[in-house]
Amino acid sequence: MSAAAAVLLTAAQAASAMAGSLTAGPGSAAIRGFSIDTRTLRAGDVYIAIIGERLDGHRFVREALQAGAAGLVVSDLSPVSWPLDPAVVVVRVDDTTAALQRLAKHVRRASGAQVVAITGSAGKTTTKEITAELLGARYRVFRNHGNFNNHIGLPLSLLELRHGPEIAVVELGMNHAGEIRLLVGLAEPDVRVWTMVAEVHSAFFASLDAIADAKAEILEGATAGSIVVANAADPLVMARVKPSPARVITFGIGVPADVSATGVVDRGLAGTRATVTTASGTAAVDVPLLGRGHLGNALAAMAVAGAYGVPLDVMVERLAATRPAARRGEVWRLPSGVTLVDDSYNSNPRALERTLEAVAAEGGCARRLAVLGEMLELGEQAGALHEACGRAAARAGLAHLVTVGGPPALALANAAVAAGMPPSAVRHVGTSADAADFVVPLLREGDVVLVKGSRGIRTDIVADAVKAAGA
Repeated sequence: MSAAAAVLLTAAQAASAMAGSLTAGPGSAAIRGFSIDTRTLRAGDVYIAIIGERLDGHRFVREALQAGAAGLVVSDLSPVSWPLDPAVVVVRVDDTTAALQRLAKHVRRASGAQVVAITGSAGKTTTKEITAELLGARYRVFRNHGNFNNHIGLPLSLLELRHGPEIAVVELGMNHAGEIRLLVGLAEPDVRVWTMVAEVHSAFFASLDAIADAKAEILEGATAGSIVVANAADPLVMARVKPSPARVITFGIGVPADVSATGVVDRGLAGTRATVTTASGTAAVDVPLLGRGHLGNALAAMAVAGAYGVPLDVMVERLAATRPAARRGEVWRLPSGVTLVDDSYNSNPRALERTLEAVAAEGGCARRLAVLGEMLELGEQAGALHEACGRAAARAGLAHLVTVGGPPALALANAAVAAGMPPSAVRHVGTSADAADFVVPLLREGDVVLVKGSRGIRTDIVADAVKAAGA
């Protein structure tokens, strides 16, 4: 692996990398940091005035300077109050978003860091987090924060490579064709991880194959020196990976793969246990994350870590200490005796069914309840996909089911009744506030309650109400 190094940027160098012109301030000024949001800008940062769908960052130039910005990147000089402090740098560019992306690509190349890029219809963030933890046993690792995985978030993450990490682990998100292509062009990944294909964002695609084709953009530009980590259990992934010139490392549960899991034991809220076989040996692995989907994410991370020489016993130790990211399957044992599974960050049909299976496998609880929010961006398939999840909810042995949202969520509720749940045990409401008001009084000691839904439905409101009531 080539040596990584810190990247020192002056104002003149940054202006050149962004294809901009330095219109004020000393070209020799050192750049300390970057921000696109005056609410989180730190004194000494350079403020980049991004023009978004709803807000134009040029409106906040004055606030940026008042917060201590050491420089500005703008496409319009008119909001800049002249005369400026002579130390303040101003770079004018034609397009501030494109300038941010150019600068990020410059830093990525200059850093010498290895980049691991992760995409897939589900599991990106968890795979990123586990991969970074495993690689951290041997390397200085940077991971992008939260879901900074789009055309603005990824460049901001890549700018952090100027601090000299040896490996960056980033996720690439999309909901339209062409978006992954742009992100891959910026990240130029050494390792590309593809977790799975599922009916996510299907409102924007004609078919599952079309979703797979869009995700397959992660393979573009791969060479014989690249590594692709691919899900051997997903035929849509494997069909598109097969022609790649890259070295392919496969992972999968119960299928032949380079990193494979067999003898899987579902442990309910405690996660899964499996025998994992890799090129360097076989080991019993505990993954304390909810459901088999996260076991698959762990296998993908192990494939990456193995390629970088992390010993198997170290991986096993670190996996056993893994904890979920915020609102992504967090298990809260509340003082009231209620157990909350907060999976309110997001939802899709495949992930919801796996989570329901994990809740169903939880033994020793008094009752199982679920508050399930509508899953958005599913297009014409929304009704059928929600109905399938309703049948999965019925199989999970729930004492109560509350669905939240519009007609698709109502379809989920009706399908659960049709599959055998008593009508008195199923309730549909329009908002998460209504769901919280209904479900909190139902809870009693020994209950397990799952809260899951798309971000737009705000089921985090329900999770927070359960926490507050059980504190």
